[in-house]
Amino acid sequence: MNSKKIPLQQGCYYHIYNRGNNRQNIFFENENYTYFLDKLDQYISPVCDVISWVLLKNHFHLFVYVKLESEIVTSKLKYSATETPKKLDASLQFGHLCNSYAKAINKRYNRTGSLFEKNFERKPVVGKKYFKHLIHYIHNNPVHHGFTDNNWEYPWSSYGSIISHKPTKLNRKFVLDLFENENYFNLYLKNGEDYDDIKDIIIE
Repeated sequence: MNSKKIPLQQGCYYHIYNRGNNRQNIFFENENYTYFLDKLDQYISPVCDVISWVLLKNHFHLFVYVKLESEIVTSKLKYSATETPKKLDASLQFGHLCNSYAKAINKRYNRTGSLFEKNFERKPVVGKKYFKHLIHYIHNNPVHHGFTDNNWEYPWSSYGSIISHKPTKLNRKFVLDLFENENYFNLYLKNGEDYDDIKDIIIE
């Protein structure tokens, strides 16, 4: 794995992925998933629109849009609860997300050593066709790994937020506009999908 990663660019879409060091678990109980989502909101929502996500026992996938500087509300951008960053850098924010979560898990479970692989993976995604395929891929991940028979039944993904009418930090409108409506989105996810044409943006 390359230690040097290309920084995330503003105005671009990405498939973001990270997993446990040596493929170990990073989520151990339900409150871990909830805590991670809280940290995702704290560190990532100010600099990115989160379009789709899924959390599994030893890894996570995110589909995000990195905001332009003019779209960022700097008063909401923080490295921690008390420190305001000097640089608007989405790559640093993802690093802070993983570090903050790892420190909390190590403290709670009295563990030491790296929780995540050193660097999160990122793949640029361009075009509506690939957006759709990636959204299907992310929501189908729990089925692929045998956690559920149906992607809409898995609790730790963005599926529920997309079809819900409750307020959400997720960019629900982007997804529903992409699929034209909620019914088409549901039908698309229920169909099987060939990922050969998006193998360059899949990171597993």
